[in-house]
Amino acid sequence: MQAVSSMPLAGTTVAKPSSTRRVAAASLAGTTLEFYDHFIYGSAAALVFPKLFFPQSDPLVATLLSFASYGVAFAARPLGAAVFGHFGDKIGRKSILFLTLLMMGLATFCIGLLPTYANVGVLAPLLLVALRILQGLALGGEWGGAAIMVNELDPEGKRRGLLGSLVQLAAPIGLLLANGVFALVTWQVSEEAFLDWGWRVPFLLSAVLIGVGLYIRANVGESQMFEKIESSGAESPAPIKEVLRDYRPQLLIAFGARLGGDVAFYVFTLFLLYFVPTKLGLPKNIALTAVLLGALAQIIFIPVAGWLSDRIGRRPVLMLGGIGGALWAFAFFALLQTRQPALIVAASFVGMIFVSFMFSPLASFLPELFATRVRVTGSSLGFQFAGVFGGALAPIIAASLLAKYDSTTPVAIYLAVVCAAIAVAAWAARETAHMNLSDAGHGRRS
Repeated sequence: MQAVSSMPLAGTTVAKPSSTRRVAAASLAGTTLEFYDHFIYGSAAALVFPKLFFPQSDPLVATLLSFASYGVAFAARPLGAAVFGHFGDKIGRKSILFLTLLMMGLATFCIGLLPTYANVGVLAPLLLVALRILQGLALGGEWGGAAIMVNELDPEGKRRGLLGSLVQLAAPIGLLLANGVFALVTWQVSEEAFLDWGWRVPFLLSAVLIGVGLYIRANVGESQMFEKIESSGAESPAPIKEVLRDYRPQLLIAFGARLGGDVAFYVFTLFLLYFVPTKLGLPKNIALTAVLLGALAQIIFIPVAGWLSDRIGRRPVLMLGGIGGALWAFAFFALLQTRQPALIVAASFVGMIFVSFMFSPLASFLPELFATRVRVTGSSLGFQFAGVFGGALAPIIAASLLAKYDSTTPVAIYLAVVCAAIAVAAWAARETAHMNLSDAGHGRRS
C-alpha cells in the first residue's frame, strides 16, 4: 500500500482508495471463506455427525458429543490467537492471513474425505476432532489479522467502524453460504444419499473457494502502521507477555463485550437447527430457512451498525445490541413454540438484528483497545477467549438445560444474562470511536 494524503497527521498513514478497496475486499473474501468452512461443520454437527461419527446407543449423548466436537475448535482458537497474534505483531499481518486461510481450507477438505464410525469405529470421531482443532487454530489467527488490516487503513478513525464491519460481515455471509449449500444438497438428494455422500459436498467444495481466497490475499500489501513499527525497531519482543502484563483491563472489557453476542449468535442459529426438527418435530428445512434469513438480517444490519458506531460511538451501539438481545431472548423461544414457520423465521431474523449490533462494532472496538505493537495479539486473545465460554459452550449448555428442565425458559435466562453483560462491558469502557490509532493503548500500566 502507498500513502497519498498530502498532509497526514503525525504518526499516521492514509491508504489510497484503491488500496483500501483491495485490502477490504481481501479481508472480507478470506474471512468469509474461513467462516464458511467453520459453519459447514456446525451445520453437519447438528444434522449429520451424530448419526455418522458417534455411537448410536443414546441419540442425546451422540448429539451432545457432536456439539462438543464443534465446540473444541473454540478451545483451540485462543491458542491460534496467541500463536498467530504473536507472529502478526512480529513479522506482519499479511503473512498470517495467508497461512490461516490455507490451514482452514486443508482441514475442511480432509473432513469431507473422512471415513465414518461404521467404517473405522472410534478412529472416525478422533480424526474428526483433530481436523476440527486445526480449523479452530486457523480461525483463531484469522479474525485478529483481518480486523487489524482494515482498521489500520484508517488510523484517524473516520470510518473504522464501517471498515471493521466488513470483517464481521464475513460471518453471516459464510453462514449463508454454508447453510445454503447444505440446503441445496438436502433438496436435491434423498435422505439416504445425503447421509451416504451428500454431506461431503460442502466440505470438498471448500478446495475451490479457498484457492480463490488465497489468490485474492496474495495481491494485497502489508499494513503501513506495522511497517512503521518494524522500520523503527519498536516491535514488542514478547507480545503475549506484554498484553497479559499491561492490558488486563482491556482484555476483561473485550471478553465481556464479545461473550453475549457469541452465545446469541449460536443459539439463534445452531441451536435452532437442533431444536426445531428434534423438539418441535418440524421439517429441518424450516430451521435452515430461518437460519438463512437470519444471516440475511446480519448482512443488512452489520454495515448499518458499523456506520452508526462511527457516528455515535461504539459503546451506545454495543449497549443497544446487548439490552435488545437480552429482551428478545424470551420472545425468541415464545415464537418458536408457536410451531408457525413464519414466526420461527421472524424469531431468528429479529434476533440476528440484535446480534448485528452486538457483533459489528467489535472489529473496531477491540483493536482500538491495544497499541500497534501488540494489537493483533491483544485483539485476538480478547475475541477468542470469549469464544471459548460463548460459542463453544452455548450449544452444549442450551441443549443440557433443555434436557434437564424440559423447558426453554432456563435457556432464555442464560441468553439474557450474557447479552446483558455486553451492556455492562460497554458502559465500563471509554469511548474509542474517534481516537487516532497511534494513541490506542494509552492509559495502560507503564
